[in-house]
Amino acid sequence: MSLSICIAQLALATGDVPGNTQKLLAAARQAHADGAHVLLAPELALCGPAPRDLLLRPAFLAACGQALAQLAAATADLPGLVLVLGHPAPAPAAEAKGGALGAAPCLNAASVLRAGRIEQTCAKRGLSSQGVWDEPRYFRPPADAGEACVFEAEGVRLAVLVGADASHPDPLRQAAQAGARAVLVPAAVPFYQGAPVEREQTLAQLAAGAGLALLCAQPVGGQDELVFDGHSLAVDGQGRTVLRAAGFREDRPVVRLDPADGTAALAAAAPVGPWMDPQEALWRALVLAVRDYVEKNRFPGVLLGLSGGMDSALVLAIAVDALGPERVRTVMMPSRYTADISRSDAQDMAQRLGVRYDVIAIGPLFDAFRAALAPQFAGLPEDTTEENLQARSRGTLLMALSNKLGHVVLTTGNKSELATGYCTLYGDMAGGFAVLMDLPKTQVYALARWRNAHDPFGVGANPIPERIITRPPSAELREDQTDQDSLPPYEVLDAVIERYMERNQSVEDIVRAGFERAVVQRVVRLIQTNEYKRHQAPVGPRLTRRAFGSDWRMPLTHPFRD
Repeated sequence: MSLSICIAQLALATGDVPGNTQKLLAAARQAHADGAHVLLAPELALCGPAPRDLLLRPAFLAACGQALAQLAAATADLPGLVLVLGHPAPAPAAEAKGGALGAAPCLNAASVLRAGRIEQTCAKRGLSSQGVWDEPRYFRPPADAGEACVFEAEGVRLAVLVGADASHPDPLRQAAQAGARAVLVPAAVPFYQGAPVEREQTLAQLAAGAGLALLCAQPVGGQDELVFDGHSLAVDGQGRTVLRAAGFREDRPVVRLDPADGTAALAAAAPVGPWMDPQEALWRALVLAVRDYVEKNRFPGVLLGLSGGMDSALVLAIAVDALGPERVRTVMMPSRYTADISRSDAQDMAQRLGVRYDVIAIGPLFDAFRAALAPQFAGLPEDTTEENLQARSRGTLLMALSNKLGHVVLTTGNKSELATGYCTLYGDMAGGFAVLMDLPKTQVYALARWRNAHDPFGVGANPIPERIITRPPSAELREDQTDQDSLPPYEVLDAVIERYMERNQSVEDIVRAGFERAVVQRVVRLIQTNEYKRHQAPVGPRLTRRAFGSDWRMPLTHPFRD
């Protein structure tokens, strides 16, 4: 008889320990009813992914411990099922100190639950401080790092490695030496463009090198700036992908291991299909990020300023796919510089998607601001101050509506603008969730064209009027203004930002790649001098290898300029 392993790819809510416990128990009961012998759940499944400083709260760790004991007791009536899941566990020294600040208070653990008890617990050894992670702040490695965590199910020996521990040869070698046929990996790796494919390729190489099957359980859902894409995996001992779970939604696929086969062979119910189109993956990541931020924070809906431009159009399409038209409100806030076609295009798009569309002219507010400031501005020429006053008039209106209605404001700025400071504090940056903050302008256009050609959520094709996509972009804060008056062409700008910000290349590196020195120096200067704006920007989803946010921790004050 083959060993049946169910991979529980679940949407787990960070901090909702009771809710996650019930979801894990329901998955275990269903797996048992379906005849599975093992249920594998993700890393930190009990508390939800990326709990951050919740892990410094002794009461939070105590709640996780109580929930683990309750979950173990609840498995007593599921004979023949083993549950493997991730959770935080107090480190021995932390228990004595009560989780005091200054010492990592816990272990990033995984436990094996069977027949009503916690059979054994292991912990993550390799802790990362790269990218969005700051694991040494919260976790410490286990004292018994040289021992493999191995258990038997239906006569088959299985090892457990938490997250990135399965990416290192020593833990895999120890698992093989302990007689394991397969390694179960509770993981929680967030999405960025290309990450799911890279993750699968890495696991395939590791499995083939160790001669072990690797089964990896991933969560799915949005958590602040992070998106967890699912795509849980099963790779056999020859490095062949046998199972790939669905992307961006819950799934509970089953894989079978043949105890009589000496090659760590696996089998699944269906063959592995092709990868999702990269643009579709990006779209689904954005939709999931918006939906979960709104739902988990219990906002009744969202609100955005609809300008008739490309960025707000894309945000509107994402919001409607995420929440439906009835929970999305738009406001056009024209000034004397707003083109007639901007007004008509914004109204056209609102009608296409069936959302509420209101118009509030900002002329009276702008005039009132100017009148109040006239004595202080006397004798000074007009400049970007007056442009920013228009943006701040709009931001004030949106935040007033947000306060009154309870809707969260979605900001519409993209990564190109945030990098260079082509945005206004307390103006177009005012809001609660920055949907496009990690999406460069060139990608904004590409994604808009993809969405017009596809309708992944059945809302309607071609939601964005073609003229919005083809018009030269403009903030419309002065006569005949275009973005390229102030910025290099977006194809050049985005390439320089990607090299400097995501790849950490120097000015000289970028110049050697063929870019004009003056352009590179200007873009780098803009990135460096606008750090103060990004420190005050709302959170938004991480979509690239390096996003402004937890990935980017530059000081506000420093003289370094390369």
